[in-house]
Amino acid sequence: MKGPGLDAGVLGVLPVRADRLDSPEAVDEWLRSVGSVERSRQVGTMSREKLAGFVSLLDGATGPELLGSVDPDLATRIVGSADTAQSARWLETVGTDEAAEILRRLTNSGRDKLLDQIGGPQAEVLREVLRWPPTSVAAHMLPDVFTVPDSITAAEAEELVRTQSAQVRGRARHGALIYVTDADRRLIGFLEFQDLVLAQPDQSVAELSSDDPVWVRPLIDAEQAAQSLLDYELAALPVVDDQRRLLGVLTADAAADILEAEATRDAERQGGSEPLEVPYLRASPLRLWRKRIVWLLVLFVAEAYTGTVLRAFEDEMEAVVALAFFIPLLIGTGGNTGTQITTTLVRAMGTGQVRLRDLPRILAKELSTGFLVALTMAAAAIVRAWTLGVGPQITVTVALTVAAIVMWSALVSSVLPLLLKKCRVDPAVVSAPMIATIVDGTGLIIYFLIAHATLPQLAGL
Repeated sequence: MKGPGLDAGVLGVLPVRADRLDSPEAVDEWLRSVGSVERSRQVGTMSREKLAGFVSLLDGATGPELLGSVDPDLATRIVGSADTAQSARWLETVGTDEAAEILRRLTNSGRDKLLDQIGGPQAEVLREVLRWPPTSVAAHMLPDVFTVPDSITAAEAEELVRTQSAQVRGRARHGALIYVTDADRRLIGFLEFQDLVLAQPDQSVAELSSDDPVWVRPLIDAEQAAQSLLDYELAALPVVDDQRRLLGVLTADAAADILEAEATRDAERQGGSEPLEVPYLRASPLRLWRKRIVWLLVLFVAEAYTGTVLRAFEDEMEAVVALAFFIPLLIGTGGNTGTQITTTLVRAMGTGQVRLRDLPRILAKELSTGFLVALTMAAAAIVRAWTLGVGPQITVTVALTVAAIVMWSALVSSVLPLLLKKCRVDPAVVSAPMIATIVDGTGLIIYFLIAHATLPQLAGL
């Protein structure tokens, strides 16, 4: 029995699967009993033929509801399985931001057909959003916002908001803010609905509005804008052009989606792979291969110099065979140290906690931490060397090398992400495999240089 607030779709206790539905009424009942995650899972596993049959059962109410509750990739597949007229009617009903995300994933011809079918002011609004780069905040903004001029009274503003609401009803989500503009639509302030409702009818909007709102330019990075919205604890972030004319707003929901997607992409890059852009279970082996192989080949080439280093010090290893025992331990320690620092630092950069100007503080913090880690790891290396019985000279060599590699890895991992960010390269590309690859070869060089300085057997080599 389904209790209050209990989602049967989340629990997996379903009366019927989506691919077994046979009527619009059954689809409506299925939507009421299934959560968004389960909807995506069931519909996403359908074959092309079953998806077409399922889509034919959707109507003017269930179609938009389904599109608004699944991920953009699946929503695009659903739209592609319906005829143009039906898809256009659905896109007219969903939010402008959701419709734009779906249209952006279609081919140019498919997008143009749908926009021609939609027509009217809404098609122009969608074309305006689609003309911005996908990574910009303007590509994620909501153009349909409530605006009132500063020269009217509260009563006139309330009537104007009602008119605007009727014009965009059903295809936009609005926050609790009304934006105040001048005669040229330049943003000058904002006010809340409750302030307008509770104001005296003859009170001026200019008196009610708050001055100097926080705003961003349309081409600013979407992730940066989303972070700004959170930093200032805003309900929505206005987007204005060079003349400060209001273009739209970034909503809190859109900002959360942007940050979640960016966190996912960063995590995938840090694992040495390009972002999938689709849910994992719907990614084909070919897509997974394409996303992973480039990085693997880059790392393969980069790792090749480790073999070159080993060959260059071949005589040293022949003279002191015990040196080879510790190579995996040393390069593994350096890679692990760098991975810890890079993961923490990249995430801090993504949330706006650190910037390039913070580099001196970061270096001081990480090198101080690295020194403590180096001492601890050197002590562990001494214990390990003692258990292998390699003698005091090699034990000293290994201990000094571990400490030096830890410090070197801390330096590289602290500086490189910030420098890449300065060069407009995503710092997430400094992934765990890349840091490990960089430290592997350089760590071996450090190892053999220290060995030359501490082991008399290597004199003259």
